[in-house]
Amino acid sequence: MSNYRYLFTKLSWALLTIIFVIVLNFFLFRVLPGDPARAGLRDPRLTVEAQEAIRARFGLDKPVINCFNSLNPLKIGNCAVNPLQTQFIIYIGNLLRGELGISYHSNRPVVDVLGERLWNTVLLVSAGQILSIFIGITLGVVAAWKLRTITDYSFTVTSLVAWSLPTFFLGIILLFIGSRHFGMPIGGKMTPGANFESTWEQWMDIAKHLILPTITFTIIFIGEYMLIMRSTMVDVLSEDFIQTAKAKGLHPFQILKDHALRNSMLPMVTIIALNLGFTVAGAIQIETVFSWPGLGQTIFEAVGRRDYPMLQGAFLILAISVIFANLAADLLYSYLDPRVRAK
Repeated sequence: MSNYRYLFTKLSWALLTIIFVIVLNFFLFRVLPGDPARAGLRDPRLTVEAQEAIRARFGLDKPVINCFNSLNPLKIGNCAVNPLQTQFIIYIGNLLRGELGISYHSNRPVVDVLGERLWNTVLLVSAGQILSIFIGITLGVVAAWKLRTITDYSFTVTSLVAWSLPTFFLGIILLFIGSRHFGMPIGGKMTPGANFESTWEQWMDIAKHLILPTITFTIIFIGEYMLIMRSTMVDVLSEDFIQTAKAKGLHPFQILKDHALRNSMLPMVTIIALNLGFTVAGAIQIETVFSWPGLGQTIFEAVGRRDYPMLQGAFLILAISVIFANLAADLLYSYLDPRVRAK
């Protein structure tokens, strides 16, 4: 299969998956029981007129899809006189314009709120992933090279413990130790009410608040990366070409760098790429424990407030991030191993 054909195939499947996610994401929050407008505001004093005004404000007075009798098995809403004036068509049109609706709670565009929080999550995820990838791969290589030694046993047991720790539990422990014994901030992104004389001081304050959640993030993923890298490296080190390299008298570092590591990185590429997509959603517990104003905390708050437009927009972003992470893994894997394209 040629490079262009392989790329076109992967992009087509990614596009079809995104379309499916968009349709599923739309109907997922509209088959839930109850009135979403009233559930989002949670005010028992609302009159019928006020409820109707709220429904009209958020476009909930329109039918979900145009009935055309038997073509609407969900039986949601009334048939629209104009087939274009349905919630689904309006939703698709808003997506094409880059709009995700209005938040029930803040009455702000969802895209603005998620845009602010998404970059905070990217900052947290990037710092944690870079450290965990570098440390995890290094420990995995050393453990495989020192197989069945005290070094291997120590790294393996430590990684298993780190991987099995509940994220919220580890975060609470580090929060207690860091704040009590080292004077670290207990949460948030910046010190409340602080006046910064320069941008550098502001960034240093953000970095100080980022230390504990980044350490939590790093410890959780170090175990996974170390164990996978060790397992893969052990298999590669048993191959004949490694034994040939040793027989030629090559330096151990050269054997690891030029022969073993490159062949061991193929499974790691897939794991890392997938984790980059999933950890955007998986940061919910860390962001909640440390009150980090990211996408995860936004989802947690939106669930409690029943802010359906916010949840709908957040889930769409998370799903698309996972899809693009899978696409990146496939393309990078095919680049590292041309046999994938051939198949």
